[in-house]
Amino acid sequence: MTTLILTVVGSDRPGLVAAVADIVDEHGGNWENSQLAELAGAFAGVIQVSVPDDSRADLTAALRELDGLLTVTVHAGSDAADDAQARPITVQILGNDRPGIVREVSAVLRTHELSIESMTTETRDAAMAGGRLFEASVVAEVPASADLDALRADLERLTTELQVDIALT
Repeated sequence: MTTLILTVVGSDRPGLVAAVADIVDEHGGNWENSQLAELAGAFAGVIQVSVPDDSRADLTAALRELDGLLTVTVHAGSDAADDAQARPITVQILGNDRPGIVREVSAVLRTHELSIESMTTETRDAAMAGGRLFEASVVAEVPASADLDALRADLERLTTELQVDIALT
C-alpha cells in the first residue's frame, strides 16, 4: 500500500467530500485521516489515503478529473517512523486578535525544534468587550532533547509582548 496526502480546495457546495471519497473507493483506497473545513466560502482540506501501489497512478489521474469542482494535489506520504522519544504538548492561546500571533508562536516552537502535529485557529467577536478575539490550539511533538523550562519561558515572554494568554499542557 502507498500512503498519499491529498490537498483539496474549491468553492463550497454539497457533494465535494463524496466526490473525492467515491474516487478513492473506486481505486481500492482507504480514507484514513483528514482535516476539512469551509473557510470564507471555500472548502479546503488535507486527506491521508492509502491505496494499492498499482492503483496510485490511476487514482491520481481520476482525481485530476475533479478540476473545476475541486483542485486536488497529490503528495507522497511518508512511512517514516516517529521519534519514539518525542512527546506531545498542547499550547492554547487566547487574546485580542492582532497580526503576527501565529508568526510569533510558531517561531518559538521552531526555535525549540517542536513539530506541529495539528493547529486550529479562530477569530470571533468578543461578546462583552467588543473587538475580535483570537484563539488557537496547537498540538506539537516535543523532542526528548527539548528544554521545557526554556520553552515555557519563551512562551511566557510572548504573553506579555502579544497580550494574550498562553497555556502549555
